Amino acid sequence: MADNTYITEEGMQKLREELEQLRNVERPQIARMLAEAREKGDLTENAEYSAAKEAQAMLELKISKLEDLIARSRIIDSSKIDTSTVRILNKVKIRNRANNAIMEYQIVPESEASLKQGKIAINSPIAQGLIGKKVGEVVDIKVPSGIIPFEIISISI
Repeated sequence: MADNTYITEEGMQKLREELEQLRNVERPQIARMLAEAREKGDLTENAEYSAAKEAQAMLELKISKLEDLIARSRIIDSSKIDTSTVRILNKVKIRNRANNAIMEYQIVPESEASLKQGKIAINSPIAQGLIGKKVGEVVDIKVPSGIIPFEIISISI
């Protein structure tokens, strides 16, 4: 059995919605495609039938992986998250000491990361460098463009 995955309530809801979509919308569509292809006669030389069977196999694999992920996921209780040091689900305001740019990120599980929404994955270089640090600390973080010093301005939920 694989390890547990930690996820937010919002992330779990998105996974459940995606699974519901696959089961209740996409699965019936593929079943209709298979039925239409079967009506066209000889299945051994029917490209539409082969394509629909392949799409069905891919969909079932995706559903299976999603069911497994949901089963292994444990929801993180944000009310029990400490803000004395940087941890998962914290919002961290940092200042790049090289150019004085101020950024705010929320550290989230990898499956919920979205730079557009200001959410960075727990396993990203910046998050890894910030984890366990306190307000006021300066951290040198190695990123693809080099080493950047960041100062932690605030930690919140």
